[in-house]
Amino acid sequence: MLEKAVATPYAQIGGEIAVLTLVERFYFYMDSLPAAAPLRKIHADDLSGARDKLFKFLSGWLGGPDLFIQEFGHPRLRQRHIHFAIGEAEVEQWLFCMHKAMDEITMESTLRDNLWQALTQLAQHMINQSPNPE
Repeated sequence: MLEKAVATPYAQIGGEIAVLTLVERFYFYMDSLPAAAPLRKIHADDLSGARDKLFKFLSGWLGGPDLFIQEFGHPRLRQRHIHFAIGEAEVEQWLFCMHKAMDEITMESTLRDNLWQALTQLAQHMINQSPNPE
């Protein structure tokens, strides 16, 4: 008996068009919301390179084509982001923008919850600054 292939998250959310939309909306929010202004400031004025890299990374991370690996090699996300000061505030801002972007993508609720949990863990993994003592 043949097993039914399980669709990847990439396929379940709508493939390339959905991932492109997610990335475009994420950067729209990061670029326009006052709550994300500190996060926006650590990015280049021109966001096209960041958009391209995030799209390529998410494509493979979600089970679609490994575009980032094909072009840049292993993501090594912490290493690639080490020159940016990333603390809890930056993670919260990133997640805020990503949550708003995800709200614009149609997907099944369990998939949404699983992706949100994975993205939250991924974002928290990027922290490279100690919290400020209060």
